[in-house]
Amino acid sequence: MRCSRMAVLAAGIAMLTSLGLAQSPAAGPYKVLKVARVGGEGGFDYITADVEGRRLYVPRSGAMGQLTVFNLDTLEPAGAIAGVTSGGTAVDPKSHHGFSTTRPMTMWDSESLQVIKKIEVGGRPDGIMLDPYNQRVWVLSHMPPYATVIDAKDGTVVGTLDLGGQPEQAATDGKGTIYVNISDMANVAVVDAKTMTVTAHYDLSSKGVTNGSGLALDAKNHVLFAYYRQPSPMVVIVNAENGSIITTLPTGMGVDTVAFNPATMEAISANGTEGTMTFIKESSPTSFAIEQTLPTKTGARTIVLDTKTGHVVTMTLEYEPAPAGAPPGAGGRPARGPAVPGSFTLLMVGK
Repeated sequence: MRCSRMAVLAAGIAMLTSLGLAQSPAAGPYKVLKVARVGGEGGFDYITADVEGRRLYVPRSGAMGQLTVFNLDTLEPAGAIAGVTSGGTAVDPKSHHGFSTTRPMTMWDSESLQVIKKIEVGGRPDGIMLDPYNQRVWVLSHMPPYATVIDAKDGTVVGTLDLGGQPEQAATDGKGTIYVNISDMANVAVVDAKTMTVTAHYDLSSKGVTNGSGLALDAKNHVLFAYYRQPSPMVVIVNAENGSIITTLPTGMGVDTVAFNPATMEAISANGTEGTMTFIKESSPTSFAIEQTLPTKTGARTIVLDTKTGHVVTMTLEYEPAPAGAPPGAGGRPARGPAVPGSFTLLMVGK
């Protein structure tokens, strides 16, 4: 039996290695619970969860891209919308309407996965967020108009606004205030969701940060976690009521979207360049520490939190080695070769 157990252990380690996962995660409560190699063609950016509907939405871009749908609990395929090639998706659980950042925008039914209509918008739709405060979808663009607001109930454009720079991730307190990480200006825009006006910019440039990415919010304690990629990756932790900087902490390289889990009081980021996930524990509104850095898989840079289970889902592709002299990717990402066919993988992380 001893030899048999050793053989099983060796086989398990070999399997983890082949998946690009580290063999022993850093000490802490989190681990990779499930790995699903789902394949499919196209690039990827944002990942979205419909917690009530128990669905996971993964948009795939490119000529062969489509909106792919998975079971949020099992990561098994649950459908697709062919031809909807986008970077991001938002779903309103009340109206059962979904929106994808195509141009024009695509509105679809989240139950039948049938396209309802197209919505003309300006700019270049990229990031997207549903604000449950008034059932509006915020579509973010790196060129004017920097934000377009759509009524999730009927798909009409409510208005646009200038955020004062290129937006990355947004976060809502669900009570009428939205915060947006302005990537090229080292600040966080504060927006009145009802009037669709910018009421403040929280300047974080004193920390020397550039290339902003993810933004997460502890709505209860009014704490923002603003992530930056350069000159060295860090999170700037900010008082959401007045913009004062509480502290900073280092993070891994290649952070894109992030999340905050109010049940565990943890800010979570996926560090795509390093293939890790960082958990920051908030012990109090003024006390923060890195709780765990978990090895995941290289390239996994965007996440979504399942607030029902506490699980975090991320995703990545495998790539061939970069050709000699290849330029770096967008956002300071390292150069890479073509994607390995069929290698697209979902990872579920939890305790």
